[in-house]
Amino acid sequence: MNELDSLVESATQLFAQSATPADLENAKAQFLGKSGRVTELMKGMAQLSVEEKKSRGAAINVAKQAIEAALTARRQALADAELQVQLKAEALDVSLPGRQRGQGGLHPVSLTLERIQGIFGSMGFDVAEGPEIETDWFNFTALNTPEDHPARSMHDTFYVEGGAPGAPNLLRTHTSPVQVRHAVQHVKKHRALLDAGQPMPEIRVIVPGRTYRVDSDATHSPMFHQCEGLWIGENVSFKDLKVIFTAFCRTFFESDDLVLRFRPSFFPFTEPSAEIDIQFQSGPLAGRWLEVAGSGQVHPNVVRNMGLDPEKYIGFAFGMGPDRLTMLRYGVNDLRLFFDGDIRFLSQFQ
Repeated sequence: MNELDSLVESATQLFAQSATPADLENAKAQFLGKSGRVTELMKGMAQLSVEEKKSRGAAINVAKQAIEAALTARRQALADAELQVQLKAEALDVSLPGRQRGQGGLHPVSLTLERIQGIFGSMGFDVAEGPEIETDWFNFTALNTPEDHPARSMHDTFYVEGGAPGAPNLLRTHTSPVQVRHAVQHVKKHRALLDAGQPMPEIRVIVPGRTYRVDSDATHSPMFHQCEGLWIGENVSFKDLKVIFTAFCRTFFESDDLVLRFRPSFFPFTEPSAEIDIQFQSGPLAGRWLEVAGSGQVHPNVVRNMGLDPEKYIGFAFGMGPDRLTMLRYGVNDLRLFFDGDIRFLSQFQ
């Protein structure tokens, strides 16, 4: 075995003993680096004649190519071994059952809102929406609530920046301002009929949405939901309110076994006004009167602010809390549970 064959064998053996890519690079440097044994052989050719350089150079190149081939083979072997270790560590057993992602669903309050809209929709009520940042005029003044009226302070209002001088903007305290907005647009749409002395199509609408007041305990939240209703026409009476709301409650709770009570009350935007209580005749709440809504005949001043003649047009309005209805329907006694984001609690309603 000549010198070059021995060199190739030594390099091949050293490469084979390299257990890591770093070891292999160190072994490579001993043969192919700047001071490696192959490089030194090339430098030693300087003293040879031209003919000797040709034959010697060709032999060294053959040895160099053999060493590089051994190096490449070992690199590939180390890479393959590393891949096998990785594949073994990340092995996937396709016979195991897959990890299922839980299916989401609607929030219980959203389910209640959908239920309310469906019931009133079957009675011919449309759904109206409006801004949550409201003007003082729509939220209070248009609803017959003057600046010095105690009802303003009762609402514990969140005021926000902006608005005209003396007319601040605020987070709406109820969805009643949308009733006025909807009625104003309805009147504009049918102004030609009114001017001609002809009857205008009735206003029959519910207004679900978020509202805001400074309040927080087991039965109140700074953000809560309301759903208000409005029905205005030439011959709409308090009797219609009783019939409509009684039918709603019995459908919502899926029970004819409940009684409604209209208890006299006061609201600036209705006259006369009434709180609506319900009493179940059976079940865990049997015998208790539970307040579920406020209602009343729309005040003449509010009818005027809608652009209508209160001597000709009359109607009723009501407002209820979908959050409270949700609590009653599902037997939950703490409103905060609905908004804590606990999946364990919310998943019960899917």
